[in-house]
Amino acid sequence: MSAYPGQDSLRTPLKIARRLGSSKSGVHHWWVQRLTAIALIPLSIWFLFLMGALVHASYPVVLATIAQPVRAIFLIVLSICLFWHGALGLQVIIEDYVHIRWLELTLQIALRFGAILGALACVLAVLAIWLTCAAQS
Repeated sequence: MSAYPGQDSLRTPLKIARRLGSSKSGVHHWWVQRLTAIALIPLSIWFLFLMGALVHASYPVVLATIAQPVRAIFLIVLSICLFWHGALGLQVIIEDYVHIRWLELTLQIALRFGAILGALACVLAVLAIWLTCAAQS
């Protein structure tokens, strides 16, 4: 039995009036995490085969392989998905286990900054190899 007459849910009348609830924010986070995980499966398998093929290759061969447009784009997508998926997972851990508000906010900001910085570094590295080899050809 609810504390509010005519209401059988656990949400307060103010939450109902503002249309607030778990389905307004958590589902998007959950879906993005699942989609990045699904995208990472074939990308990781492709990356492992690529690295296996380049184990005994010389440095110029590795650069030429990375500079191929399809492989460069796959590497960029892989790095973005990796950092995004990792940031989403760490965000949930911080939200669940850090209970001091200022520390939680600080860790969330540091996490976002680190994930963006890491993804940007990977993308710029792949672009530098791609564009440098394209200019030399």
